[in-house]
Amino acid sequence: MDNTSYQNRRGEVEHYFDRTAAQTWARLTSDAPVSGVRATVRAGRDRMRTTLLSWLPQDLRGRRVLDAGCGTGAASIELARRGAEVVAIDLSPTLVGYARERLPESLGPGSIDFRSGDMLDPALGRFDHVIAMDSVIHYDAPDAVAALSRLAERTSTSMVFTFAPRTALLSLMWTVGKVFPRGDRSPAIVPVAPEQLRALMAAHPGLKDWQWGRSERISSGFYTSQATEWKRT
Repeated sequence: MDNTSYQNRRGEVEHYFDRTAAQTWARLTSDAPVSGVRATVRAGRDRMRTTLLSWLPQDLRGRRVLDAGCGTGAASIELARRGAEVVAIDLSPTLVGYARERLPESLGPGSIDFRSGDMLDPALGRFDHVIAMDSVIHYDAPDAVAALSRLAERTSTSMVFTFAPRTALLSLMWTVGKVFPRGDRSPAIVPVAPEQLRALMAAHPGLKDWQWGRSERISSGFYTSQATEWKRT
């Protein structure tokens, strides 16, 4: 991993989600009314979360799960209700604060440990499963795969995550975004072809014990993302 490029982009992501857009994301991830465009993004994210969660066991009692980039905690709550011991981490302390506020009175048999910080921090420990929804879409493909490989080192069973598939629309938006000033806009999403991601995975020495599992594209208006499963062999 190019630590400089990863660290720089991580700083941009943290600044945007913790300062510029925290309230916007809090509203998007709630039941509050939103505009038509944002409603399609909300619907797409709901479908994506349901898809990723469906690839993890229904019974997670005794399992430790990392929700990497947990945002306001919707996936974490479902995982805890299945019995998981969830470590939920996000770069944005503000979003983590919203997640704590939204905790239901009962999580069933599981638990959630909310934290703010870097999802790659080895101090978080080892996990049975990792879920990383839209958590690496802002990084260049080599950096994203390197980050996932660091999570894989401490994961025993499976990782489910998303990436931005290279489509004509996403590629155009990425190109235009590099030309115009960024201002307070979201850090650019970096599209990657599934074949490139597979090749990077196959070539990475830290992922030699992992295989590509299920994959499904979710498209809803302005939201397009690819759900992907990696499983330890």
